[in-house]
Amino acid sequence: MAKTTTQLPKRADKAKGASRSPDRAAGRYPIIDVLRGVALLAMFVYHFCFDLRYFGVIQQNFNVDPFWLAARTLILSSFLLLVGVSLALATQRGIRWRGFWRRLELLAGCALLVSVGSYAMFPTSWIFFGVLHHIALASLLGLAFLRLDWANLPIGLVLILLGAFVKLPAFDRSALQWIGLMTYKPVTEDYVPLLPWFGVVLLGIFAGRRFLDQSSFALARRWARAGHVVRFLTFAGRHSLILYMVHQPVFIGLLQVALRS
Repeated sequence: MAKTTTQLPKRADKAKGASRSPDRAAGRYPIIDVLRGVALLAMFVYHFCFDLRYFGVIQQNFNVDPFWLAARTLILSSFLLLVGVSLALATQRGIRWRGFWRRLELLAGCALLVSVGSYAMFPTSWIFFGVLHHIALASLLGLAFLRLDWANLPIGLVLILLGAFVKLPAFDRSALQWIGLMTYKPVTEDYVPLLPWFGVVLLGIFAGRRFLDQSSFALARRWARAGHVVRFLTFAGRHSLILYMVHQPVFIGLLQVALRS
């Protein structure tokens, strides 16, 4: 890849020399961390219930029940929207390539660990393209869409519709299943194909560019620091990747101990 730095549109400060908040100076937006923390907690509840079903404590069909299907769709959409928003905000003054590649390597490494761990536990339904795999690829592909601005809205909606309604037998082949457009859902514990879900990321990029302006973040910073719950959610949102990686081993370990006693 060329070494030239990609320059993206800059937003002028309201006043020259205006002081920057510690969160803004550090590249953090409390409202994004809070929303990510909320999505993370919702995912914890979902996965804990899934584990209860795995150990036979509850009887639920997560692949058929409309409630659980809707819950998964809402939680996953929240995460991927925030991926797009974060990508737009992190690159609004240009792409810091060293940090970008470091984060991408971390995501890819964690995705590989998920695949290996899931294969050890579920050899017939291991995760070959789950949420972390998707986020890693979407973070890379999303760079090509950062300049499109308003066009990301219709493109994102079209990709969502394609992924939801177009089913082609050619994409049933194992080598193409990560793309989506299959005629059936593959046997895997977590499946987040490129389509339709990359369309959700593009909607996030659109939102990050158009709606999250300076005034909205100024308001968000005020309430995001108020209260222990919000501070806890902010902490969780800032450390979402490590919490994602450890929560299932912790849940499964605790349930094994509890059910054996």
